[in-house]
Amino acid sequence: MPRISVVVPAYQVQAYLGECLDSVLDQSFRDFELIGVDDRSPDGCGEIFDEYARSDERVRVLHLPENVGLGRARNAGIDVATGDYLVFLDSDDTLTPGSLQAIADRLEQTGDPDVLVYDYARTYWDGRVVRSRDAGLFAPVAADGGARPEVFTVAEREELLGLLMVVWNKAYRRGFVEKTGLRFPAGYYEDTPWTYPSMLAAGSMTVLDKVVVHYRQRRQGGNILATVSRKHFDIFAQYDLVFAFLDGHPELERWRPLLHRRMAEHLRTIGNHPDRVPPADRAEFFTRAAEEERRHRPAGAAAVELAADWKTGAVGRLARTAKRTARQAQPQVKRAVAGSVLGAYQRVQRQLPLDPRLAVFGAYWGRVPSCNPAAIEVALRRLAPEIRSVWVVENKRRAEVPEGLTVVGPGSRGYREAISRASYFVNNVNFPDGAPKRPGTVHLQTHHGTPIKRMGLDLREYPAAAGGLDFAKLLERVDRWDYSLSSNRYSTLIWERVYPSSFRTLEYGYPRNDVFYAATADDVAAARAELGVEPGQTVLLYAPTLRDYRASYRPQLDLERLARRLGPGYVLLNRGHYLYDEDSSFGAGGGGRVLDVSRHPSVERLALAADALVTDYSSLMFDYANLDRPIVVFADDWEVYQQTRGVYLDLFSGRPGQAPGPAVRTEDELAELFRSGEWDGPEAAGLRRAFRERFCAFDDGRAAERVVRTVFLGEREPLPFTPLADRTPAPRPV
Repeated sequence: MPRISVVVPAYQVQAYLGECLDSVLDQSFRDFELIGVDDRSPDGCGEIFDEYARSDERVRVLHLPENVGLGRARNAGIDVATGDYLVFLDSDDTLTPGSLQAIADRLEQTGDPDVLVYDYARTYWDGRVVRSRDAGLFAPVAADGGARPEVFTVAEREELLGLLMVVWNKAYRRGFVEKTGLRFPAGYYEDTPWTYPSMLAAGSMTVLDKVVVHYRQRRQGGNILATVSRKHFDIFAQYDLVFAFLDGHPELERWRPLLHRRMAEHLRTIGNHPDRVPPADRAEFFTRAAEEERRHRPAGAAAVELAADWKTGAVGRLARTAKRTARQAQPQVKRAVAGSVLGAYQRVQRQLPLDPRLAVFGAYWGRVPSCNPAAIEVALRRLAPEIRSVWVVENKRRAEVPEGLTVVGPGSRGYREAISRASYFVNNVNFPDGAPKRPGTVHLQTHHGTPIKRMGLDLREYPAAAGGLDFAKLLERVDRWDYSLSSNRYSTLIWERVYPSSFRTLEYGYPRNDVFYAATADDVAAARAELGVEPGQTVLLYAPTLRDYRASYRPQLDLERLARRLGPGYVLLNRGHYLYDEDSSFGAGGGGRVLDVSRHPSVERLALAADALVTDYSSLMFDYANLDRPIVVFADDWEVYQQTRGVYLDLFSGRPGQAPGPAVRTEDELAELFRSGEWDGPEAAGLRRAFRERFCAFDDGRAAERVVRTVFLGEREPLPFTPLADRTPAPRPV
């Protein structure tokens, strides 16, 4: 029997669940079981639980047949728990290092009390960690200098009833829980009818002066109590349960006056909070609150008035709106004074209705149409031809835009009109701050690759790579997103964590990869012929990524020398990172067997032409894996890149699911890899197979159609996915 059972219910927290579980399993104290309760979560929580259970026998997983809510999910965990003590941890929070050992030590020191109370700290996206305001209550000495008892009942330390009324800041002796008959009810505020009864009924209590829980303060979402809903009326039933417990325990009658006051304060707070009860239902709420106050009022006690605060009513809302408008208008007024005629034109356009048949597309900060947005736009023209597309492209690049596309330059009159009237925004980066999204406009963020290098908020630990990035501004841009497109579950977990907001993730695959399943042998041959490749030659696509620690592009490889070493049977294609597209001075060489294709309009077509990909940390490896062709990692600066940018995968580990293929650090090793044939051997194929299984799950050739049907056509259910084993990518070159 373990000493502690840690119960972790989960529902739609896949981005944070792994960190939560790691914080438990990495504890120095080992005598515990972790009970993960998948509350029929529609995201990947259940799979994450199962993955941890496969690798650690201390993890037990319950998959509930239906979503029952937090309280009853905890009950399910209690029912199978075998530990002496129960600890509840919310799935987006974490335990601090050494916490379980500290809990176990304190329990032993104090003779196994019924309840142990410990402290917590709020953690914020910007790195702040703020201990609770009640930290002083855990100190062994009171503010007046008097020693506090080690073990006590709540009657001896009544001030503890003023702590945050939550279940996750305590450890409960399981035998006490069973004897007392404690259970969590359904609905909001489920902690209330558990916490009060448990503290009042406990025959012995103690405290631990340590921050045990890091209570994550998510920027948006994550706290169902911070949502405007009639579900807040659940509070009345929860307090009915509290007082019913008192009725069944006459020895606790002395606590009725205090609980009555606490209830009244709680009801007043909920009713007056602007983000709780819907404004139209607030009068009804306070009517119910007054009834609740009268019903549970102790004999002889004075009535407690419960009424709405004017600040939460119509007058208050008007005042807040006026204040917010004035604050937002200040910079606009300044710009208007110094602004141009085009700025005034844009402001006029923003007063006009949105055009339901207008979509604005962008890719790579004004570069030519490409990547996921381009593939989506093609599918949009096929599936919803009534919607007009406008591309934002820098003026200097307009000559490179394919015929038939409507293009506007950033800042132009056409741009300001389109960005002000469009009902849809689609981009693989963010649109400029001067193009704020209007209410009603739908913004789809497609991203432009599965991340190997650190992204978003994770760059706070890598200031050189962040380059002075204003993270608060970044998150303001993220808040515009309505949809975030993901190519695999791995990406989903990263995007949702490093870009915390309220967008909906679409795990649909990357539209830019659809071509890998649509292309035929003739398409592959044509792509090679366009490059002048002779029949029988082996084409290596070399695609290194950006180096944040370098000011300009410098190839990691001497491709001409490598071409000479490999011989006339090889053709090398150099594809520089798009941010180097104006800086690269690398041209053709090696007797016509080294070609610079950095400005080629389609990296997908280059991939079709290539027999193998040679890269370092480029996300192209995930796309290319769909073709089931060899991938070689060449990175002579692996340690430097790890230190300056940070990575999520260990490409040199040789582990399935981490490395896409063989990895080398020197040109000699690379040349020998190809001369020996190991680049396309069975070991390389095994790594590639595991890599595809992990990262290509959603790429089946219909990603663009899924996106269009969901985002533009409003269909609720996405097209089914073709299993990886049943897909046939474009054939290898012959």
